[in-house]
Amino acid sequence: MTGRRLRAALAATVLVATLGGCGIRSTEVPTDFGPAPSRVPCVASSSGVSTQDEATGVPVQIFLVCASQLVTVDRTVRIPSEKATTDRVRIAQTLLDELSAPPSQTAKQAGYETDVRRGITVSGPQRGDPDVALRLSTRPADLSSLALAQIVCTYADGAVADSDGTVVLGGPAGTPLLRYECTQAVRSRPGTVAPPSQSVER
Repeated sequence: MTGRRLRAALAATVLVATLGGCGIRSTEVPTDFGPAPSRVPCVASSSGVSTQDEATGVPVQIFLVCASQLVTVDRTVRIPSEKATTDRVRIAQTLLDELSAPPSQTAKQAGYETDVRRGITVSGPQRGDPDVALRLSTRPADLSSLALAQIVCTYADGAVADSDGTVVLGGPAGTPLLRYECTQAVRSRPGTVAPPSQSVER
C-alpha cells in the first residue's frame, strides 16, 4: 500500500470512529478516499445538536439535513400527556416539533439544518382512515422534498410507523392518504429522491 493510500485509509478509520462515538450513523455520512472531501463533516457534540437535555426525558432520533443527506441525530424530549390525543399522535407531534426547531449555533457550524417549518401540526386518523394514519395540517405534496423526506424517515424510524416500517400520511381531512417508505436512496439524496409511496384505500 502506498503512503497516500495508507494515509487515506487511516483518515477514514478515524472518521468512522468519531461518528460512532457521537451517536450518528456512520453509513449516513460520505467518506471519500483520495483528496480530502470538501463537504461538511456533519460531526457535532451532543450538547450542540440537542435542544433538550432533561434527565427525565425520552430518547428519540430525528433526521436532519447535512451535506445534502439525511443524518440521524439523538434528542431527549418530553412527550406531552394530553388526554385528547393518542400516544401515537403525541409522539408524532413531538417529533415534528423537534424537526422544526432551528439547530443550535454549534449544530449549524457542523453543517446541520432542517427544512421542516414551524407551525405544522399532526392529528390522528379521520373516519374511514386506517388506524395507523397520521394527518398533517399541510398536505405532504405541499412540503419541500427535503421536509417530506425528513418527516417520513423520522416517523419510519420511530414508534409511529406501521408494523412494516412504512408511514401512512395525509393532509387535512378529506385529502388522499399515501403509504411512504424511507429508503437508503432517500436518506442519501433527499433533495432529488422522493420517498416511495402508494395510495391507501379508505
